[in-house]
Amino acid sequence: MRYVSTRGQAPELTFEDAMLTGLARDGGLYVPETIPPLSAEEIAGLAGLSYEEVAFRIMRPFVGDSFDDDTFRGIIARAYDGFGHAARAPLVQLAENHFLLELFHGPTLAFKDFAMQLIGQLFQEALGRRGDRVTIVGATSGDTGSAAIEAFKGLDAVDVFILFPHGRVSEVQRRQMTTPSESNVHALALDGDFDDCQARVKDMFNDFEFRDGVKLAGVNSINWARVLAQVVYYFTAATSLGAPHRKVSFTVPTGNFGDVFAGYIARRMGLPIERLVVATNQNDILHRCISGQGYHKGETRPSISPSMDIQVSSNFERALFFAYDRDGAAVAQLMEELKSGGGFDVSQGALQALQEVYASDRVSEEETSAQIAATRAATGEIICPHTAVAVKVAEDQRTKDTPMITLSTAHPAKFPAAVEDATGVHPPLPPAMSNLYERPERVTRIANDLQTIETHIKEQIAT
Repeated sequence: MRYVSTRGQAPELTFEDAMLTGLARDGGLYVPETIPPLSAEEIAGLAGLSYEEVAFRIMRPFVGDSFDDDTFRGIIARAYDGFGHAARAPLVQLAENHFLLELFHGPTLAFKDFAMQLIGQLFQEALGRRGDRVTIVGATSGDTGSAAIEAFKGLDAVDVFILFPHGRVSEVQRRQMTTPSESNVHALALDGDFDDCQARVKDMFNDFEFRDGVKLAGVNSINWARVLAQVVYYFTAATSLGAPHRKVSFTVPTGNFGDVFAGYIARRMGLPIERLVVATNQNDILHRCISGQGYHKGETRPSISPSMDIQVSSNFERALFFAYDRDGAAVAQLMEELKSGGGFDVSQGALQALQEVYASDRVSEEETSAQIAATRAATGEIICPHTAVAVKVAEDQRTKDTPMITLSTAHPAKFPAAVEDATGVHPPLPPAMSNLYERPERVTRIANDLQTIETHIKEQIAT
């Protein structure tokens, strides 16, 4: 299995090299050269298997020769051993033909744990075999950062630096990043929004002298291994509801587009997904684009669903690559227009390709709070604001004939203020995290300036 860049000018890589590289040297994102299909019989055979076994069967074709079977099985076992539910990603029924896929039973209470715990084990194995050390940088709107720090803290082969927007993540999200005491992890509070954090990470990757000097690696959802890990729970959820003999649809709360793009990969592999519904909050650039209004940045407005407060969705580049029939030059041109002019229009053919796969809608702040309250009143379930955005969209778009699976991406205790305002209930942290507010924080506030960030990283690595 080989991996190619969405912009068409970087060398093809193996799975391991693409994983360790993160962002391609032409600025693009790696995608598999081919997407291996599964037969209906193979998909049906996944029903009833453990999550770990399904993960092995789904991801194995993408890994190629990078890891042998026994090593890869061991990596998967270690990755999910610390999850708090035996099913790893259980389904809960909300209403007739509407199900919630709970993705918050990992160590940091968010769906990012499915990918990050796996990628931590993959990095450890690959770097140990190479006798190498890398510097990981990442940008986060809240959940990726804590999941990355949890996955990599204390490991010998990596230093981790996570940029998050100062004052724009929840207190629980911030403390999950700033309270680990391990010396190889560093939380950087950037003076800016998430898009600024993401832009500085990409700038570091495009500064080849710095990139090569500190052996830069990335674990944002720009990393293909992150997307691949998320493909798995689409299969476990769908087969538990009758796939491949029954079609299903998914609604995904969407900011950086990685989670819903994983659903696209599952669909291309043969999973009978009728619709992939993109649910956005008031920062609705993706909904506007899929609706035919082009991709044009506006002001990022803070919301009670902060992980979706994004104007530049990195993984949307992967979706565009396939919508433009794998034309790297066309994608590179769009990304240049986005960088220089703040946006681009999508060709009619590419828009039609997107709309054949994705539907979309937006949810206001008031509707988000109302949905949190309504879900608790109707079902007793307490959901986080991001999940509420998706539940609202799913309720509006689902049909009576096709099961709708809504991805519940975070534990409500990660956003206690928003949940309490909507329901009057303060969601408690799980026992393992009960002392989070008492732990000392360790964080560096830093200017939104590339040179300042790079200098700080080099100084910390040298100490």
